[in-house]
Amino acid sequence: MEIPNESLEEITEGKTRIIVPKKSLTDKVPPKEPAFFNPKAKLNRDFSIIAYSAFLKNFQGPKIFLEGLSGIGVRGLRVANELKTEKVVINDLNPTALKMAEYSAKLNNIGNVEFVEKEVCRFFSNYSKKGERGSIVDIDPFGSPAAFFDCGIRATMHGGILSTAATDLQVLNGLFQSACKRKYGGIPVRTEYGNEMAIRLILGCLRAVAARLGVEVVPMFVESDMHYYRTYVKVLNRPDQQENLGYILHCKNCGHRKTSLEQEFECELCKSKFSIAGPLWIGKIFEKEFVKSMLEEIPNLSIDKNCEKTLEKCFLESDMPATYFTLDEIASKTKSSPPKLENIIKELEAKNFMVSPTSFNPTGFRTNAKINEIIKIFQTIQ
Repeated sequence: MEIPNESLEEITEGKTRIIVPKKSLTDKVPPKEPAFFNPKAKLNRDFSIIAYSAFLKNFQGPKIFLEGLSGIGVRGLRVANELKTEKVVINDLNPTALKMAEYSAKLNNIGNVEFVEKEVCRFFSNYSKKGERGSIVDIDPFGSPAAFFDCGIRATMHGGILSTAATDLQVLNGLFQSACKRKYGGIPVRTEYGNEMAIRLILGCLRAVAARLGVEVVPMFVESDMHYYRTYVKVLNRPDQQENLGYILHCKNCGHRKTSLEQEFECELCKSKFSIAGPLWIGKIFEKEFVKSMLEEIPNLSIDKNCEKTLEKCFLESDMPATYFTLDEIASKTKSSPPKLENIIKELEAKNFMVSPTSFNPTGFRTNAKINEIIKIFQTIQ
């Protein structure tokens, strides 16, 4: 097949041939016309392929993938081409993007894919009845996904996965607190671990919407990048009985932090006033067995080699406390240069603390040690 237009180009992502606008490969910011494609999001799509592969391997029901905001359909086409699915439905409001997706489907001889041109919630409402829902529902908007949580949950079958991406990082990281409260129902505090707090705000909002609909969401995997935050939750058709919405209490004076079901106002270490973030998700954000099965899927897939390193960290931190520390954060408190990450991990383990690296930050670590205990250990390493 010939490429239909000189402004388009064929690339291969994973094992799938895709027609993309040439300018999206050369311009600093990928243009929205004629259709949007972000080549930098390849790693994000690779993680999706690993997560969906791990999920489909163990899922007993119908394997149906619904993509609400597909652009030129790269993620959906990769799911159809590289994973074992019965049906893939790609939806977008841009007819040019859909034409390109159809062309790419023909390039790969993909037969089990349908193309729909509808507003996203109208699209999902067509799949919100019992027997018609998706086992994987994917929402990848510009900005906030919060407006689509309701229709996305309704379109996800019992035991299925709902994955959403957020690119409104400034709102979630605390630059516009009233906008964050309006969209996600909670407020952040500006801290070194702001990306984790942002993901917990997204999960907290998902949990609140799910509770209203009488269903439970269980976080399976989350991913944080410079350009987006992505969450993967299992949707279960039963009310959530767990107490998993609460607050992160952060002391800007001494750096102590903790999660709590209730607001508290005084830091127990230095008696300063806590900054309070939330309400947000305070439960686990990685399901250990799911991350393990993602790692097991890697040899079967064509994905970026960095995915494995990240997932190994996710596996190690899956049982760890919420919120992480960074080497720079502690070093600035001790007015010294930061030690190597492996050294601080070794020393914390020697003192019988739980500790692991974190996928959220290359110099970050999770531990059940409090900041005053970490500082003492830092000082012995210097």
